[in-house]
Amino acid sequence: MSRRGPRARWALVGGLALGLVGLAALGQSAARLYTPAEPDGAPLVFEVTPGESLQSVARRLRANGLLPEAPLFGPRVLVLFARLTGVEREVKSGEYDLHPGMRPVEILSVLVSGAVKTYAVTLPEGLRLDEVAARLAASGLVDASRLLARARDRELAAALGVEAASLEGYLYPETYRFPRGVDVDQILGTMVEEFQSRWTDADREALAASGFTLHEAVTLGSIVEKETSVAAERGLISGVFHNRLRRRMPLQSDPTVIYGIFHTRGSFDGNIHRRDLREDTPYNTYTRRGLPPGPIASTTIESIRAVLAPADVPYLYFVSRNDGTHEFSKTLREHRRAVDQYQRRRARADPS
Repeated sequence: MSRRGPRARWALVGGLALGLVGLAALGQSAARLYTPAEPDGAPLVFEVTPGESLQSVARRLRANGLLPEAPLFGPRVLVLFARLTGVEREVKSGEYDLHPGMRPVEILSVLVSGAVKTYAVTLPEGLRLDEVAARLAASGLVDASRLLARARDRELAAALGVEAASLEGYLYPETYRFPRGVDVDQILGTMVEEFQSRWTDADREALAASGFTLHEAVTLGSIVEKETSVAAERGLISGVFHNRLRRRMPLQSDPTVIYGIFHTRGSFDGNIHRRDLREDTPYNTYTRRGLPPGPIASTTIESIRAVLAPADVPYLYFVSRNDGTHEFSKTLREHRRAVDQYQRRRARADPS
């Protein structure tokens, strides 16, 4: 049996000591992965750019105060941990809501999950395509002209299951959340999918029995949507339009005239003049009988259901009471009296 000399024994002891120190340092570094940088720190939006390496991301996390400042700990430790756990190349680009109270392992998990920050956009019912584009552009999510061009692309509409020249009327009014940098086609697809999801089997059966095509039902639904914001009136107004269509009377709907003005002039000053009612456009339901060529706005499923199940009423006319509701009439004489009561007298009382 060989004997170790004093020098060999000291070397062994030294090696063991260094190993223990290394293990202790490694343990301390690993512990920092579960230690927040600053529990009471302010949250911030952190962006990972496309193609950025984890090394770069980790350095910027440290620079933004999201990794703890501690001996034996730094960006390399986070990168090593990601490498050992097999997620080094799994970090997704995008904006993230992070805060210094998160542990580094939590931050890494968020970046790997792709749970990017999203922005809410509320699209009320009755918006035209250009108004939808403007709202999305105001949120900084898209370029309005780009979205309009894609929404008016017949091939994209067909790919999304819409048999029409554009997506007008098929972008469902709702509050949506989208991440920064989202593709325009994805936005449009999400809205059309929302439109399609609102239809029940009963709705589809009602459509099949109505004699309308889907596009015709959405078109008339969009007119009902623009004519009233009162839920109880949808069926009544739909009933008036059904009665006029059966009698081959023009619908004489002001919102369709306004839509035609936007299409021909690019703007509308807020007032319909007699010359506007006489100016023939494909959307002028004073000069043309039947439905216009397509929807004039985004519509709710409730307005479409009113089209598919109109109220059984004898009315052929309605006029605004100037309080959000309408006065309905059976004859032209009754209608003229209502117009005089609610519109002409109001105009004389308020010359402005």
